[in-house]
Amino acid sequence: MSRLMKWMLVLTTGIIALSLWHASQGSSGITLLDWWHSGTLSVYQKTILVDIRLPRLVLALVNGAALGLAGAAMQLLLRNPLAEPGLTGVSSGAALTTVAVLYFGLLPTFSWLLPFIALAGGLAAIIVVVMMAGGYADVNRVILAGVAISSLAGAAMALLLYLAPNPFAFQEWSQWTLGSLANRGWSHVMLMLPLAFVGAVLVLTQTRFLTALTFSEETVVSMGYSYPIRRNLVLIAVALLTGSSVVSVGIIGFVGLLAPHVVRLLGLDHPKHVLSMSALTGALLVLSIDIFVRLMSVGRELPLGVVAAVIGAPLLIFLLVRQKARHAVG
Repeated sequence: MSRLMKWMLVLTTGIIALSLWHASQGSSGITLLDWWHSGTLSVYQKTILVDIRLPRLVLALVNGAALGLAGAAMQLLLRNPLAEPGLTGVSSGAALTTVAVLYFGLLPTFSWLLPFIALAGGLAAIIVVVMMAGGYADVNRVILAGVAISSLAGAAMALLLYLAPNPFAFQEWSQWTLGSLANRGWSHVMLMLPLAFVGAVLVLTQTRFLTALTFSEETVVSMGYSYPIRRNLVLIAVALLTGSSVVSVGIIGFVGLLAPHVVRLLGLDHPKHVLSMSALTGALLVLSIDIFVRLMSVGRELPLGVVAAVIGAPLLIFLLVRQKARHAVG
């Protein structure tokens, strides 16, 4: 069995096991094993499993896979291990447009149009980044453009939050910046899935381009690729993947940065393997973090995005130190 198949089997088994545990968590005491053994559940029990727990489980898996795949695509495109989906400004742009619409009273807090407004903001951010980067092959222009747009959108959003008319409005608006899977249903899943699917297909169709890009831009040109067009396609795909995550659960950072690093530390360095395995790793990471969030005994559920950063940062530091030690021994 190859190394790829071995780790794919390990990750898939871990996802299945944690998914069963995730769907069985809750104060009601209902588990999937109960459903399996008895074959029947009450209407109340079915409602809890089907309408509350399963949508949250699906969102955790799809969000993790989308962010992991987006992070791997960004790192391969920019040839920078520190690149992550938020670098495109999509997350900040989506959150800014949402907060702005709420601040000016254009839509109520629970309007079904809000996710589409957020998606429009994310796509607008990536369009500005693409325009600023132009047709140059210099990846530094993309990084600088992304950092500029992300910083500007973040500052504008912070200003709107500071000027919030009351503490309750501040609390509602700030949820988009913290990320959470709480109180999500099938409507959020249906909103996210088409965007994430299109983004994933776009990324996977650019696998050969991203593989060639690991050598040089000259290699890309020699293979007949138009660098600006292919680069923009990858950026749009990352925008769709990240935007679908933001509109469904808010901003969840660090997963897109950490997942590709974990894959490389497993010894899977080929771009095709990094892309596919980062999706599985991201799904496993978000699922694990959400289980941790639900197990925490606090007055209110902790934001998933905050816990992801608190857990992810030390884990990434540990992995980097371990990698450095291995290189020193080698």
